[in-house]
Amino acid sequence: MAQEREPLLQSGNGGGGRGKGSPAPLPSLSKTVLKVLMWAVFLTWAAAIFFYPTKPAQAAFQSWVAATKQSLFGITGSIFLAFSAPILIVAALAYVYISAFPSDYVHVEKNKLKSLCFRLWTFPVLVDGPFGVVSAVEFIGIVLFIVYVVYSMTYYAVESVSLISKFDKTSFTDSELLLYIIGLRFGSVGLFCMAFLFLPVSRGSVLLRFIDIPFEHATRYHVWLGHLTMALFTLHGLCYVIAWSLEGKLLEEMAEWKEIGVANLPGVISLAAGLLMWVTSLHPVRKRFFELFFYTHQLYVVFVVFLAFHVGDFIFSISAGPIFLFMLDRFLRFWQSRAKVDIISAACRPCGTVELVFTKPASLRYNALSFIFVQVRELSFLQWHPFSVSSSPMDGRYHMSILIKVLGSWTEKLRGIITDAHEQTMNGSESESGRITACVEGPYGHESPYHLMYENLILVAGGIGISPFLAILSDIIHRIEEGKPCMPKNVLVLWSVKKSKELSLLSAVDAQFISSSVSDKLHLDIQAFVTQESQPPLEDGIVGDDQKATGMFVKNGTTMSGLVGTGDNLWAAIYFAASTLGFVLAYALAQAYYVPRYNVVAWWNLGLVFMLCMAAGVALPGGLVVLLWHLSEKRKAENDRWDASAGMAVAAAAREGEEAEQTTNDAADGDAAPGVSLAAMKTTRYGCRPQFEAEFAAFAEKVSGQGGGAADVGVLVCGPPGLQASVARECRSQNLGRRGGRRRRAGAVFHFNSHSFDL
Repeated sequence: MAQEREPLLQSGNGGGGRGKGSPAPLPSLSKTVLKVLMWAVFLTWAAAIFFYPTKPAQAAFQSWVAATKQSLFGITGSIFLAFSAPILIVAALAYVYISAFPSDYVHVEKNKLKSLCFRLWTFPVLVDGPFGVVSAVEFIGIVLFIVYVVYSMTYYAVESVSLISKFDKTSFTDSELLLYIIGLRFGSVGLFCMAFLFLPVSRGSVLLRFIDIPFEHATRYHVWLGHLTMALFTLHGLCYVIAWSLEGKLLEEMAEWKEIGVANLPGVISLAAGLLMWVTSLHPVRKRFFELFFYTHQLYVVFVVFLAFHVGDFIFSISAGPIFLFMLDRFLRFWQSRAKVDIISAACRPCGTVELVFTKPASLRYNALSFIFVQVRELSFLQWHPFSVSSSPMDGRYHMSILIKVLGSWTEKLRGIITDAHEQTMNGSESESGRITACVEGPYGHESPYHLMYENLILVAGGIGISPFLAILSDIIHRIEEGKPCMPKNVLVLWSVKKSKELSLLSAVDAQFISSSVSDKLHLDIQAFVTQESQPPLEDGIVGDDQKATGMFVKNGTTMSGLVGTGDNLWAAIYFAASTLGFVLAYALAQAYYVPRYNVVAWWNLGLVFMLCMAAGVALPGGLVVLLWHLSEKRKAENDRWDASAGMAVAAAAREGEEAEQTTNDAADGDAAPGVSLAAMKTTRYGCRPQFEAEFAAFAEKVSGQGGGAADVGVLVCGPPGLQASVARECRSQNLGRRGGRRRRAGAVFHFNSHSFDL
């Protein structure tokens, strides 16, 4: 039994983290060259889009098309090389980079904290407003996009006035011509913005991994770009609708499906699908009718396909590169999500949360700031919900846990299934109605462990937002215990809850007892604030105890799949290369044999051929690579197998062993090394909220006094938008107050980072 318990109870290799067996890195010069090359290609691509409206850029583009359109791929190939190939080249170089220079997931140089780029990423510029908390880098990006749209449309508007005089006015009035030209320009700018729209929603994208932007942050960029893109496309369609109405042939034009030229009806269908997605994604609608938002967002397939029908292959190729990267990610996620994952434990805690513990292969890598998407088929076949991982990779190689607060119908039904199954087990009966068929996507998140970059760390949580910080605390404690590199020395936890019963979540940390050797190296202070209770309840003595029900074990047949974009770098690179080459080969064959043989000239038909070639490249050669990847992962799992069917017995034995060990330790306290429980480090205050100004200032004074100089303080916040705004405002205030000399502050620089979902 000891050998069976070891994977669950003892620390492993951190889920396949890079160790001594990592490949030797290439010279630093090669690393620098790769980085410079990637940024050079990306910035050249972005500059080409930005300056495309100008006459010099138009002349250069026309010269490029004239020089390359005689190739097998024609004008579509010319446009694709100019506007889509660069982002695919950057992705290919990023795969080379992360494969040749695998990140050291344990040690991060302190010099990175001093870099200007990192400080810009972690300095909040905007705190209140429609964009939420915005860092300096994000603010620069927002300004650049606004400047691009305003500048492009202004340039086009001025140009349009001069173009009107060159058209034959026997068929159109000046107003109609102006509407047609301006509408065309709105569509052109919208298409370029759409080239960026799909990049943030590729969850396992190598581009996000390269610049270390976690998916929960990238989702915000997708929302911002979605609003911008749909506003431009809506204005595009509105201009044409008004022009057609002025001509008196609105319905006739909307129903037209041209063979040569832009097909109007597919454009109407595409815009209608986009408008449905846009309206239901607005925050008031999404918050109140999440399922409506989720289901209508699946119309992105209709939106993209009919857009290709609308504009044809060569115009669609402007934004085809990012869409192709999204297709790669979506296909891989489909494969991973097919696995029905074994659940070691599914239990209900008394504070209104559900804990799920999944089995995972030892090779699946994640860190304490990761999150996963979970589907429970008994509740919905389409809904996937994101949850922060509450376990550390150091807790065990073969499992991963999450905490779910019961807030809506989906979580309420999940708790009902678990509660019913527990009652049936207590009565000695079994039923299929208590079964949970769970599928998992991920893990995703920060490529590097943000919480290990600082000697001084402040964790601010609201309610269930403590979940990822439980993983962080466990990760730090285990690393110190095992003598592994770990920078945090001073950790302050500020945790706000509504009711004192929520404080029992602290017992979910794997490392409940901190030895003196750890407490000497780690100064941990947990400040809990109970906002809706003015004094401790009568049963205050058991507030810290977690009387959760015995967990139910569910065997679905397999562990979490390792087929994820953040998984094996080599297989992911091969998948990307095979799919890209397959797409190019399929389109070459179509241009060489299908198009000329059947005299395909209709724009919408050529757009369909282009889309089918993209799909064929992903599904055929890409699918073959994914199959081989799956077989490789399966072989690894068989060579390093832990019997998941013994999971429930293991978990029960673990709890009994821990209780017996704790009793023995208490009885022989005089013989044991001095230590302290995690709960004993918690100070609880009732009827108040944390005063961030005082707490931050006191912490800064403490850490600056230890180091004798300015200290970098990492601030992580997980909670509702209001909490994030308050913490970001205080970080900005502390930093600006120190620099501006308006008020005396201890020598500390606060780096803000959020870890929350708003999907």
